Amino acid sequence: MASMTSPLYISEASPAKIRGALVSTNGFLITGGQFLSYLINLAFTNAPGTWRWMLGIAGLPALLQFILMLLLPESPRWLFRKGREEEAKVILRKIYPADDVEKEIQDLKESVEAEIREEGCAKINMMKLLKTKTVRRGLIAGVGLQVFQQFVGINTVMYYSPTIVQLAGFASNKTALLLSLVTAGLNALGSIVSIYFIDRTGRKKLLLISLFGVAISLGLLAGVFHETTSHTPMVSRIQTSHFSNYTCPDYSSATNPGAWDCMKCLKASSPDCGFCASPTDKLLPGACLLSNDTVKDLCHDESRLWYTRGCPSKYGWLALVGLALYIIFFSPGMGTAPWIVNSEIYPLRFRGVCGGIAATANWISNLIVAQSFLSLTEAIGTSWTFLIFGVISVVGLLFVIVYVPETKGLPIEEIEKMLETRSLHFRFWEKSQKPQEKKSQAV
Repeated sequence: MASMTSPLYISEASPAKIRGALVSTNGFLITGGQFLSYLINLAFTNAPGTWRWMLGIAGLPALLQFILMLLLPESPRWLFRKGREEEAKVILRKIYPADDVEKEIQDLKESVEAEIREEGCAKINMMKLLKTKTVRRGLIAGVGLQVFQQFVGINTVMYYSPTIVQLAGFASNKTALLLSLVTAGLNALGSIVSIYFIDRTGRKKLLLISLFGVAISLGLLAGVFHETTSHTPMVSRIQTSHFSNYTCPDYSSATNPGAWDCMKCLKASSPDCGFCASPTDKLLPGACLLSNDTVKDLCHDESRLWYTRGCPSKYGWLALVGLALYIIFFSPGMGTAPWIVNSEIYPLRFRGVCGGIAATANWISNLIVAQSFLSLTEAIGTSWTFLIFGVISVVGLLFVIVYVPETKGLPIEEIEKMLETRSLHFRFWEKSQKPQEKKSQAV
């Protein structure tokens, strides 16, 4: 609910020139909160009842947000719709410069009156939404952006970054959590970059740069994980016999144990097994053992690394580079621009309904991607999973070129006119004309 209403409220209560920057600020506060949550989680890693503290502490900022929201003024547009014009004018005078405020009041009043007149003609329903050209075009762009935002894999990186780091060859849970702080920090930093560039570069160009970089980064990650899984340390019979009471049953009964490597050991599932690396060099052959806390402690007691998710690899640092590049490119563009576009692209009457549809599409896509990630990595491997996300990024880039208009600096009323007359704009590098410019040329 908050993910939909916050950008909508900001877009209705801010001047067009800084609307994008303010919605980006909302994104920064979200990503900054994620970074802070990683720090808090790290602090509780050794506390009794770890996950309970991690979950419960989130109630404090929610309580603070509730209290502060009681102090927020209402949206001027909502006040006009409810006939509370004087209250709306007071708020508008605080928002706009003195020279512009009367024009804004008049434009908003006319817009709301037209909206109310139209509402009297017919009720909102899905068929009317789809039959209205401006709404249909807005929904294609808005919902499409929200779906692609999730299907390029962002929340697999944010939710599972410690797991991804371990899959890349980092054994320690604490090390994985520390390294995942990098992705959370870069995500917050990218939101700051978006605040600066969103109203200078424009929504569309930022989206295209973002998706291009995301596709390259995912390609790098796919290549790195292919190498990490193809070149893993072998399982040594001598190393394994050192822990004779805890040998992995599948390894003991294997017809060709000499062909076993670390990845084959980790795939054993009756019961689960882990890889205890060589004490001299983690890339040398190690032991394939039962996976439990006792064996883990025995492995650590001999200054060995214990692996249960990924295997030792000399390419692990490249995976961190790929993750960092992914976040650097994603956050300023695809991280914030879909919410900005959805807060300004719909006709005024339908904005609440359409914004809700787009937000629902975002969260459903989020659920699908987040719930399927670990299953995909087990079924087809991490490299193929990231490659699929990369292909989706390329499709998303083409989608933005064809279907997403540039809304930078346009009043919401002009955006509606632009959608009414808009044709496909393939030359995205050229500056598109504003509706009034096209009209004057036609005359």
